[in-house]
Amino acid sequence: MQLYYHPYSSNARRVLMAADHLGIQLDLVECNLMSEADRRRLMEINDNNKIPVLIDDGFVLWESCAIMQYLADSKPGQTVYPTDPLGRADVNRWMFWACQHFAPAIGVIAWENVWKKMVTGQDADVNELARGAADLAQAAAVLDKHLARRRWLVWDGVTLADYAVAASLMVRERARLPLDDYPHLLAWFERVQALPAWSNTESVW
Repeated sequence: MQLYYHPYSSNARRVLMAADHLGIQLDLVECNLMSEADRRRLMEINDNNKIPVLIDDGFVLWESCAIMQYLADSKPGQTVYPTDPLGRADVNRWMFWACQHFAPAIGVIAWENVWKKMVTGQDADVNELARGAADLAQAAAVLDKHLARRRWLVWDGVTLADYAVAASLMVRERARLPLDDYPHLLAWFERVQALPAWSNTESVW
């Protein structure tokens, strides 16, 4: 299986963590999103022009959480993606939440504090930072409350939900994410960081 990715992409990171946890070896194809040639190559396999993209024996799959689910379903005996409807729905809920609420809020702040100067040469927009911080505060409060009495997002063990949500936090320090007021969230993130799948997929910034 080939995975088109970039080491600084949190969407790719969640797939890499899932694959590592599952013991699935991926043939990694790095895409430089600043390169027109790599962008053209990416468009040939994903009309959305985004990473990650998985290619498995001619089957092309994009959207990071869909790739994570596909990898888990291809691994007999796996425990990170429940097979019963209730457990699976609970994991799916947090994976969708990560993509719809948590990651977009972090993305606004990361763009302004990390990528914007590099890509455009412009300084961060304080209004955009305020918007991102407000959205992140709302999402972080939900996550912190949920984690107040549990170690992991779903039931008693690590699932795809933990990897899907945690991946966006790979920019926490560099983007200066305002998360100090959410102790349960931070304690959970420390547990995720202690997992082999986190350290095995960490990039040097």
